[in-house]
Amino acid sequence: MAAATIRSITCIPMRLPFHHWTAAPLFAGRPRDKLDSALVRLEISDGTVGWGESYCVEPTALKAIFDTLIAPLTVGKSCEDDTLVPGIRRTLHNLGRSGPVLHAIAGLDIALWDIKAKLQGVPLYALLGGKQRDSVNAYASLLQYYADASLIDRNVTRALDAGYAEVKLHERTTGAVAAARRAMGAGLPLMVDTNCAWLPDDADGAIADMAAHDPLWIEEPLWPPEDHDALARLSKRSPVPLAVGENASSALEITKLVAAGTVRYVQPSVIKLGLTAAADISRLCEGTAVRCAPQVAFFGPGYLAALHLLAAQPTPASLERLYVELQHVPYGASVPIVAGKVSVPDRPGLGADPEAALIDGRFSS
Repeated sequence: MAAATIRSITCIPMRLPFHHWTAAPLFAGRPRDKLDSALVRLEISDGTVGWGESYCVEPTALKAIFDTLIAPLTVGKSCEDDTLVPGIRRTLHNLGRSGPVLHAIAGLDIALWDIKAKLQGVPLYALLGGKQRDSVNAYASLLQYYADASLIDRNVTRALDAGYAEVKLHERTTGAVAAARRAMGAGLPLMVDTNCAWLPDDADGAIADMAAHDPLWIEEPLWPPEDHDALARLSKRSPVPLAVGENASSALEITKLVAAGTVRYVQPSVIKLGLTAAADISRLCEGTAVRCAPQVAFFGPGYLAALHLLAAQPTPASLERLYVELQHVPYGASVPIVAGKVSVPDRPGLGADPEAALIDGRFSS
């Protein structure tokens, strides 16, 4: 039987309206009330459809990348050719070694994994080494409340009441961390993402103050995030473990951090770097002091890909779930969160395809 070839690839921008129980947070200086990513639909010659997801800052630009760059290099090629994605990445390297082109390729990569698992009739985790656990703990990842202690208290409590036992803040002050810890009590995991808050000389004091409230990790502490020398120095001094990787420009950048043991946690984003890269990083972490805890701040096929990766990796880590009220909850019925846990789907491929609501225009930009 002839190998299946790729018939079409389509980028479908996805815009999910959300509310986080107060005024909209700011993103790039503007109020943000929608979460953007892009579905990637890959159809092969036998009619099988695979789904991926790309990080998407500007939907028009990302769709143009797929139409003018990715599709001509993809259509007609074997969907089982392991050299396809690395070859495209190399062919397009002059257009940027990070950013939207790489994000588009990441979406293609996830869709190809979905296709391969569906063709073999197995869940995706089977291709990642096999399932190590039936469910994965999820943590509630709160958006920024700008150090408003009352809002932090209210929404940490909301997450705990919803069944979560782990919470992550996107805050930069000790007062915010203290408010969350008061709401949670002692012992429950509390993470803090500062979104590259500090220059190297400013980080030590801020982290020392937060340490009194027992955070599990401080995420993305430094600007610029690629200053690995400063990061290594800070990590040696820090009383709190550090986590980085969401802002990595390439998988190679993260592998160097793992090899050097620079931080305790690395966080590859599958919708920026691809599932292949994230799985390679996960395997590299095994047997070291570094844990792989993928960054998962969106809700499409990339979320499911990260779930399968976490189900398959020997060392457990929790799945990030951005804690907001969505107008539509992708996979809310097929892959629900119950008592702070996500059951790993056993259906072929990613385990669920995007619902019609995501692909019929209702939530497209």
